[in-house]
Amino acid sequence: MFKGTIDENLNKQSIKGSEVKKLREKIIETYPSIEKYLEEIWPKDAKVLKSKIKVEDYLVQVYLIDDEIRFMENRDKIVIPTMRILHQYPFMMPHMQCDKGAIKHILSGSDVMCPGLTSPGGKMENLERYQVVAITAEGKVNAMGIGITVMSTEEIIKKNKDVAIELIQNLNDGLWKLTRPAATL
Repeated sequence: MFKGTIDENLNKQSIKGSEVKKLREKIIETYPSIEKYLEEIWPKDAKVLKSKIKVEDYLVQVYLIDDEIRFMENRDKIVIPTMRILHQYPFMMPHMQCDKGAIKHILSGSDVMCPGLTSPGGKMENLERYQVVAITAEGKVNAMGIGITVMSTEEIIKKNKDVAIELIQNLNDGLWKLTRPAATL
């Protein structure tokens, strides 16, 4: 989704305390296992700003916490952590594992296809449609992407063709490069 370079000169805006509170509640509701760590990720006294990044033909809302992009909100209003947050808290969302053959495609920005999950190197959790998932690879420790399921696990197994997971962010994409620790936004 974040192919190419993203302009580091983001048009940042402050957000109201009530909006911050609602966003934190939405994160806890979406990722309940992260609740006890939310204060580490998003301290209550942190400076919170929002900005928009043009992606393909629409805008993605990003949230900067103490000048670091830590969450984004897609066009469907789903709040998604960045890859860096996922790597720090890998237990926060379900994982879907692709076979080794899918790695180069996902790292170049392709969605995850059903056969990459149903082949011998793939592993799936029992999930419904429209769930945020960490995309891992056979033989690798860290996630290589974050996506949203467009089919349930049952549908993926039954159909075994077409897109199973829409890729939101992957390692080394424009957002990954923009959120690198040394970046000053």
